[in-house]
Amino acid sequence: MGNLATPLSVQKLQTALHVKAKGEPGLRFYALFDKLYREDLLRHAYACCKANGGAAGVDGERFDDIEANGLEQWLGELAKELKEKRYQPQAARRVYIPKQNGQGLRPLSIPTIRDRTVQTAANLVLEPIFEADLPDEQHGYRSARNALTAVRQVHSLLCSGHTHVVDADLSAYFDTVPHVELLRSVARRVVDRHVLHLIRMWLETPAEEADERGRKRRTTRNRDTRQGTAQGSPVSPLLANIYMRRFVLGWKRLGYEQRLRARIVSYADDLVICCKGSADEALAAMRDIMSRLKLTVNERKTHVCRAPEEYFDFLGYTFGRCYSRQTGRAFIGTRPSKKSVSRLLAKIHEQTARNCTWLTAEDVVVGVNRTLIGWAGYFQLGPVTQAYQLIDRYTTTRLRRWLRMKHPRARRWTNPALERELGLVRLPTVRRNFLRA
Repeated sequence: MGNLATPLSVQKLQTALHVKAKGEPGLRFYALFDKLYREDLLRHAYACCKANGGAAGVDGERFDDIEANGLEQWLGELAKELKEKRYQPQAARRVYIPKQNGQGLRPLSIPTIRDRTVQTAANLVLEPIFEADLPDEQHGYRSARNALTAVRQVHSLLCSGHTHVVDADLSAYFDTVPHVELLRSVARRVVDRHVLHLIRMWLETPAEEADERGRKRRTTRNRDTRQGTAQGSPVSPLLANIYMRRFVLGWKRLGYEQRLRARIVSYADDLVICCKGSADEALAAMRDIMSRLKLTVNERKTHVCRAPEEYFDFLGYTFGRCYSRQTGRAFIGTRPSKKSVSRLLAKIHEQTARNCTWLTAEDVVVGVNRTLIGWAGYFQLGPVTQAYQLIDRYTTTRLRRWLRMKHPRARRWTNPALERELGLVRLPTVRRNFLRA
């Protein structure tokens, strides 16, 4: 939800729910639905949705439309629908975006702003309760954890001798989470029947998509198969975490963590198991538990390896043997994966392509800088100098080429001039700033 400040009254509610859940692990919450249509909470939920941006849903309603027609009235009508139990979610608009690995497309669901607001309100109430239960192994979609904390945890485990690794991948995790078992996991803490009914409706929401001719059709796959939580909906990450918790707890309760000295690190559906014992046994155990949970291991992308002799990728980083540039000493480290670097270079190529010569040089540099700074903000762990230098060389070469295409008779630009006159970010400089910070 970015840097949007949470109102004090909402903070108090969340703190009270979290303290209650943390202090009483067996407590079940019976009265939560009335919190969803509180004026302060619903208003903040709308503000969160607006801060996150996003396109309109199937109704075509945009944030500008809502505010032009009166936000107060819109929120009041939504609160009344919830209070009178008349609220019904609309279909989600289905779009497809390229997967990060460049292989295939990922389905993304875009609920209406109205539905996004109610789902966000539900998250504001439910997250503090379930955050009290989520184990340290889970890093995805949590306020105090992120992908970098997961990367650091894996590196720490490797350095402490957990070098037999299961690099695991699940097939279409979000699309195959079973509804009955998921709702049972939610009901372990929340037994407010109106909240459970809301979640069930969201899980079964139809998807609407357009074909090549623009004709719209609706599918009810999730309702028909009783599987799946739509990626792109605000409530999906929390539900995904709640269900993945069953795997982590099962791993511990069945004794695999202790017997195989095997620790899990997960970020949503990305996970690795770092072992001091046999990684082959850990993989077999993982397959068994996932089968019980009605989830499928992607055998093509799942493998075992022995670090640091063998390398594996996790969350954009490559783990394995690295060498000190000063001493030549070998150590277990992380570095940006080749795929991560290649995706960045492809983005820079796109931003400095011939079809962008209608833009000003300043606009192109602003876009490139935003891409570079965002990438470097994540890829800052371990020996990144070599990757930074490669990217810097590529970026300056592409930008000089773009300037020649735009102004064929203009002077030749040097790297210092690109930095000094156009303000181009140089990644080696960014690295030094990170180190100082």
